[in-house]
Amino acid sequence: MKLYYSPGACSMSPHIVLAESGVAAELVKVSLQSHKLEDGTDYYTINSKGSVPALRLDDGSVLTEGPAIVQYIADKAPASKLAPANGTLERYRLQEWLNYITAELHKTLSILFDKSITDDYRTAVRAKIAKRYEWVAKQLGDKPYLMGDTFTVADAYLFTMLSWRDWLHLDLGPLQAYFDRVKARPKVAEVLAAEGRNK
Repeated sequence: MKLYYSPGACSMSPHIVLAESGVAAELVKVSLQSHKLEDGTDYYTINSKGSVPALRLDDGSVLTEGPAIVQYIADKAPASKLAPANGTLERYRLQEWLNYITAELHKTLSILFDKSITDDYRTAVRAKIAKRYEWVAKQLGDKPYLMGDTFTVADAYLFTMLSWRDWLHLDLGPLQAYFDRVKARPKVAEVLAAEGRNK
């Protein structure tokens, strides 16, 4: 398998899941500015959306969208417990978290990368994000991870979104302790170092 990624982007989530699961995959860096690989290949020929992540499977097919990719990887290594078994209520709870992170955090945070938005709009988006962080913190409660005592693919995704705080100058507020806990995981630290994000 090959994981197409860009350092620090949302593709860090499946990169973490690969590390945590022990599933082997070649990492292929993508420039999101030029949409080219380091060898000059046009990334649009691999993923017509032009976005990361993408996972090329051993049969040559390509899977896109982070929440789908992380579940695919987790299912390759069920002993890692990165995703509950398919068909269980717990698996649907995991998908509930992945959908929330995608729709309510990822897409909202992405707006702040747009330099053309007005200051008023930026302020409104930041306020919305702060409320969503508070909601996630309430759901987390005293649990170490989103699903309880076990680190899952949802934690890899949420951590990746929270890691954008430096670029976007955001305060993690009630999620700071959670962020620090995930960051301290050895495999997460390895990925952060590999992507040059281990500040």
